[in-house]
Amino acid sequence: QVQLVESGGGLVQPGGSLRLSCAASGNFYSINAMNWYRQAPGEERELVAAITSGGTINYADSVKGRCTISRDYEKNMVFLQMDSLKSEDTAVYYCNVDAVVPGTGLYYVMDYWGKGTPVTVSS
Repeated sequence: QVQLVESGGGLVQPGGSLRLSCAASGNFYSINAMNWYRQAPGEERELVAAITSGGTINYADSVKGRCTISRDYEKNMVFLQMDSLKSEDTAVYYCNVDAVVPGTGLYYVMDYWGKGTPVTVSS
């Protein structure tokens, strides 16, 4: 019911920048939190940054001061500006949202994931 499409990943040198984008579409009433996760090879998926419907933002300690999450409420998009990238930022980055979707006579809060966009930081 909700489709998420990420873009903006790629190969960048250490110290460089990337801007990830995620667009949500489909049949939903509203979107609550919009989040970015990442998963490095051999590692568990971890939360990078989150922004609620009210604009409250949280970052993982590992990216504080280097990443900025933002949201376009009208276009149902979320962005992650990543600066001063390090090799340890190499991972597949996933967009994740909590959306209120219609059901049979009710609305439900459901969790959705994008397919991910790879980020490689290497010289």
